[in-house]
Amino acid sequence: MRAHLRTGGVAETVIDDAVLILSELLSNACKHGRPLGDAFSGDGDVRAAWRVDAGGRLTVEVTDGGGPTRPAPATPSVTAHGGRGLNIITALADDWGVRDDVRGEVTVWVVVHDDVHDPDAGHRRHDFAARVAAPPVSAMAGLDFANAFDDLD
Repeated sequence: MRAHLRTGGVAETVIDDAVLILSELLSNACKHGRPLGDAFSGDGDVRAAWRVDAGGRLTVEVTDGGGPTRPAPATPSVTAHGGRGLNIITALADDWGVRDDVRGEVTVWVVVHDDVHDPDAGHRRHDFAARVAAPPVSAMAGLDFANAFDDLD
């Protein structure tokens, strides 16, 4: 994402925000959403996409198979280990929301910034987009969680 946005002439500070937002969205999708497709757990996908439209607005989206709750900012305690992701996104972004589709997929979208182009970048593309999907866990070599907790007492 970082390299793709740089190539498009997006300002570095906006790229930093977009990468953090994408990380938060992916974390939430993995924690709270079901995988896309027919997998119940483990081997399903989530989709990430980002685009800069002709007006210079950067939008980041993550799609999963939905979950038991709707994405909403939380009010975690001071000592809580989580629950701040959507509050971070709200602070960094111009807008965000949730979109459902007929297949049960849920997309959380974020307008990172309304005018992302860096006037000092020396190059500017007027619009571009990317979409990525993670490979299934079963296709990732070296991921074996069978013995992950053997050393814990």
